[in-house]
Amino acid sequence: MPVMPVAVETFILDPNHQGTLQRQLQDIVTAGILEGRFRPGDRMPSSRGLARHLGISRITVTLAYTELVANDYLSSRGRSGYFVSETAPRPPVVANAAAVPGHSKVDWSRAIGRRTVASPTPDRPEDWRRYRYPFIYGQADARLFDHQNWRKCALQALGARDFEAMTSDSYGRDDPMLVEQIIRLILPRRGIVAHGDEVLVTLGAQNALWMLAQILLTRSKTAVVEHPCYPALRAVLQQAECTTLSIPVDGNGLPPDRVPRATDALFITPSHHCPTSATMPVERRREILSRADRDDFLIVEDDYEFELAFATSPSPALKSLDRSGRVIYVGSFAKSLFPGLRLGYIVGPAPLIEEVRRLRTLLVRQVPGHIQRACAYFLAHGHYDAQVHKISRAYRERRSVVEAGLQAEGLTIAGSTKFGGSSLWMKTPGDVSARVLANRLRAQQVLIEPGGPFFDDGDDPGTFYRLAYSSISVADIPEGIKRIGTESAALADRPMAR
Repeated sequence: MPVMPVAVETFILDPNHQGTLQRQLQDIVTAGILEGRFRPGDRMPSSRGLARHLGISRITVTLAYTELVANDYLSSRGRSGYFVSETAPRPPVVANAAAVPGHSKVDWSRAIGRRTVASPTPDRPEDWRRYRYPFIYGQADARLFDHQNWRKCALQALGARDFEAMTSDSYGRDDPMLVEQIIRLILPRRGIVAHGDEVLVTLGAQNALWMLAQILLTRSKTAVVEHPCYPALRAVLQQAECTTLSIPVDGNGLPPDRVPRATDALFITPSHHCPTSATMPVERRREILSRADRDDFLIVEDDYEFELAFATSPSPALKSLDRSGRVIYVGSFAKSLFPGLRLGYIVGPAPLIEEVRRLRTLLVRQVPGHIQRACAYFLAHGHYDAQVHKISRAYRERRSVVEAGLQAEGLTIAGSTKFGGSSLWMKTPGDVSARVLANRLRAQQVLIEPGGPFFDDGDDPGTFYRLAYSSISVADIPEGIKRIGTESAALADRPMAR
């Protein structure tokens, strides 16, 4: 087969690629080989010509080629240049491809024995980062994250000393170093004392809530939730097929006297209600615990954003006040580090933790060891505390600018502002539809999140939205708020928007 040159025009850099230029060049070549476009013996563009075409350093191209040679995708022939290796991985071949059916003949409406409940999610475009004014909740801000020290901890966790922690099958056990850091560093800030057998590492808070629902609830049991509430929790409870009752919250969170006697498990966010940000007073927390003792129900406390209580000192966790072992505590690193980490934890009585551990072992065996050990180092070396301090300082500044803008525009904050956190619960003027407002703002590069997913079906007033400031710069906040105010006022005068 004759040698074919790979055209330099084949190489097009993607500005949204998440890696380095060297990594992107390697990805282009490996994709071309694995897709069959670059064949064994084909000559690659010269490093000088490719660098000139892409407008990058020649050394970047040379380093990419060298790495591809080391991985046997390319071969070097001295002054002749670089070629696709004769022993490079081949494109996958489907045997007897003509026999592969174009569609399934299975009636999946009958084959699927149990349907999964779809969880409503906030309305946000996948490319939200391209918008100038993204008031989007829960996403990590690269400008605030300690990339350098996280990278060091991740590399340390890859070292020979931590080989067992990273690679071994732990048979359902958690990384003892991470558990120790949670017990010694995280929980004392919430007034919680726990032993190693009372902590379980999870794949985030949602995974924790799902496993607890599966363990604690059956069709004959009743779960009580706040209204409005975290959308995924409602779906989790539907999947458990239990009876679910919603209790409307007020300015102090969930009213204890509204919890029915027949409750088996109460799911609650007392420190920072989702989504209104209401903080439950200590007196009401004690009353909730008293009711739980009297009526013999369990409490699942989701303390999802306690690290970001910059506006006031955080109230003691409900679990720290518990003297009967009824409170099961759920925590997460999603807001203090980043949501893609998928790392959380459950704190509860040892018999419960052991039962949840068995369920987790059936599902995922264990949380990836490298992630656990990297996070443990990040905590142990003091980087976590510095990260939380940096985020809290930035959010305090952003909140101040947001509140000033809202006041200037006459926009209404519907939820509490006492806690801090990373968002505000807002009310549109009059009966303007939050969804209509969001759609019109999107055309102006402004993203807000209509509050519909937080309400039960049929109970959405349609006039609430969440305004987050975790992913927008201070400099862009005033103009973004101004556009929200201008559009809100315009819609308030138009009946069709209601």
